[in-house]
Amino acid sequence: MLWFLTNDPLREVVAPIPATDPPNLQALDVARREDGLMFRLRLLYTHLLVAGATGAGKGSVLWSIIAALAPGIRSGLVQLWVLDPKGGMELALGRRLFHRFCYGSDPAMDGASDAEYEEAFATLLEDLVAIMRRRQGKLRGLSRLLKPSRDEPFIVLIADELASLTAYVTDPAMKKRIAKAFSLLLSQGRAVGITVVGALQDPRKEVLPFRDLFPTRLALRMAEAEQVRLVLADGARERGARCDQIPETLPGVGYVAVDGETEPIRVRFSHITDEDIADLVNTYAPDLIGASERISTPEGVAA
Repeated sequence: MLWFLTNDPLREVVAPIPATDPPNLQALDVARREDGLMFRLRLLYTHLLVAGATGAGKGSVLWSIIAALAPGIRSGLVQLWVLDPKGGMELALGRRLFHRFCYGSDPAMDGASDAEYEEAFATLLEDLVAIMRRRQGKLRGLSRLLKPSRDEPFIVLIADELASLTAYVTDPAMKKRIAKAFSLLLSQGRAVGITVVGALQDPRKEVLPFRDLFPTRLALRMAEAEQVRLVLADGARERGARCDQIPETLPGVGYVAVDGETEPIRVRFSHITDEDIADLVNTYAPDLIGASERISTPEGVAA
């Protein structure tokens, strides 16, 4: 069967997609497919890698996922643990939605050194590894998969600009701690309800050594044709994923590769403005704890 596009629905900006309550963690409405249908992302029991050049729309992907999970955040079914090494520039607007939030910044502004920020990142990751170990012990001999609940919520670790946490850390001991925690979460976290969503620009192994531990991959506009293979696997570009040819005028457009699917799926994620984020926070932020108590920053650094 051959089919041809006579009109591309992805040329139009995709408006924020209304979230379902409760969210279907194995079929989140996050993007529009090129056939005009909704793209539903399975997030539970997998990990997601998002790669794209500057301005390709990685923020649209992350915020579309956060928006789809928002009803679960309010009910306590979902927890977001967020790392934003860009000083919180991308994700801080939604910090009231986050259970843990850690960012890096200009030490001259906040009074903390790079080492203190890296320590904060490593500590958050190791705290999540400890939760993973506890859940493994709780499930051992009873079940091979955790079913998320308010007592044991689905935890999504969102890490923006992964290269800042892998390739750009200069202290060898700190770099080893961060890499070990990420590797443990990626290799063992899925079964116990912990999912990693990571975003970066450069998908090379020297930048992200544990790239192959992400079963679900999304490639937005890429700088080079070779990068398509690094993200989506061999032959993906030949099967239509011409990520290096996506125009700059179409941010949020990309190709998704999912385990078990031979063909990459072309999609466009919704455009979410600062006003949309404010609406999300006002509608879905949990009211049990104050926002300042949920923001993780190095000791002595103001939230």
